[in-house]
Amino acid sequence: MSRARRVPRMSEEQIAALADAALADLAARLAQRAFRPLPPATGPDVPPAPDEGPDPQGDALARLHTLVHLRRAAERLTDQVARDAVEAGAGYPQLGEALEMSRQGARKRWPGLVPAAPSRPPTERSPR
Repeated sequence: MSRARRVPRMSEEQIAALADAALADLAARLAQRAFRPLPPATGPDVPPAPDEGPDPQGDALARLHTLVHLRRAAERLTDQVARDAVEAGAGYPQLGEALEMSRQGARKRWPGLVPAAPSRPPTERSPR
């Protein structure tokens, strides 16, 4: 039984904009949870630090560091979902289409992921 191909409800541009916004929000929230500002240095030789307010550079670097972790997580999840798709019957053509690459590109990315089709016995040729 053949299943119908999933058709996007949105344009590629709309999907990209939604993904960009969701990822930026996720990166900001993860950075807030994963990184906190260092406490100011204290001691007899250290004058009290003035209240400097927000740290845009530190915030941007924390988000950047978080994005590296998100990219790695996305790659791990992509690999797992590709394995799930193959277990559900997908082949390299379907993997390539889902990843917007060729069948050969998917095969190069995951060599050996899709089992080879069973070989057919040679067919006899009729004499001409």
